[in-house]
Amino acid sequence: MNQPVRFRPHHFLCALGFQGKGYSDSFTQNMAGVVAQLRGPAGGDTRIAVTGQADSLCAPCPHRRGQSCVKAAQIAALDERHAQALGLEPGQCLTWAEAQSRIRKHVPPGSLSDLCAGCQWLEFGLCEAALSALHRD
Repeated sequence: MNQPVRFRPHHFLCALGFQGKGYSDSFTQNMAGVVAQLRGPAGGDTRIAVTGQADSLCAPCPHRRGQSCVKAAQIAALDERHAQALGLEPGQCLTWAEAQSRIRKHVPPGSLSDLCAGCQWLEFGLCEAALSALHRD
């Protein structure tokens, strides 16, 4: 069986809203590959392991420093809010379909301004649009 994708708690919503923008070309290319897997025909079955440190999306990020980030305090706050909202803990494993179900159940449209406060991508509205679409499906 394939190794699970590893996500920090806030990356569940980042993956949901991803639209081809990122911190660098290598980061964007890596994230596009992970998101393509999640959005593919068997994407709902993709296993995701929750982690509290650098994950599958962070690998090529220019802000990554070892298993941490130059924005560690900001990222920790995002992770804490997302983990609480989605009921996630490091070491937990779930499928992408289960993650989307949790998002639908616990993250209503319009809630990202609080949940994702401090995220530089929030102003683009990509995650909010994806969240609204998930709730329409």
